[in-house]
Amino acid sequence: MPLLLVLVVVAGIGLFLFQPWKAFTNTAVDESLPTASAPKMKDGPQKKENAGTQGEEASMPRMRPKDLAQGHFVTHEHDTSGTARTVRLADGGQVLRLEDLKTSEGPDVRLYLSTGTADAAKAGLDDGAVELGKLKGNLGNQNYPVPSGTDLSKYRSAVIWCERFSVSFGAADLDPVK
Repeated sequence: MPLLLVLVVVAGIGLFLFQPWKAFTNTAVDESLPTASAPKMKDGPQKKENAGTQGEEASMPRMRPKDLAQGHFVTHEHDTSGTARTVRLADGGQVLRLEDLKTSEGPDVRLYLSTGTADAAKAGLDDGAVELGKLKGNLGNQNYPVPSGTDLSKYRSAVIWCERFSVSFGAADLDPVK
């Protein structure tokens, strides 16, 4: 009887750690690139003496998002493909966008910006890596807000990282867009 109890406990721990069912599942995400209007003036709404034209704010041109860097994923521990793009939004916010992503599901998979190259991520994350959150899905298009104040020019790659097993599923070098 004690042996059976030990086997059940070991099996439970194994299922928790490895989550083998994820080898047979997919989570698809299809988010569009976020848009934002031009930043508003600090003073808030226009003062009465400047408000001669109705709908002036509505007719202001909308700024477009600007690509800062992009690259294609390479495979590390799991087949991974797709594109990573860093984008500055019209409101000044920044996102890391994954497009046409295809990778494996796994336990506790997260997305990072790394100061190292995609190739260097095979050996591990660098000390300066910034976590952007849990991977929303292993397939599709998705956006991850970059923390305010992050200087994207310091980051050379995007890394899909499994925290539980400390391995990179794949990574993409982020080359500046000219």
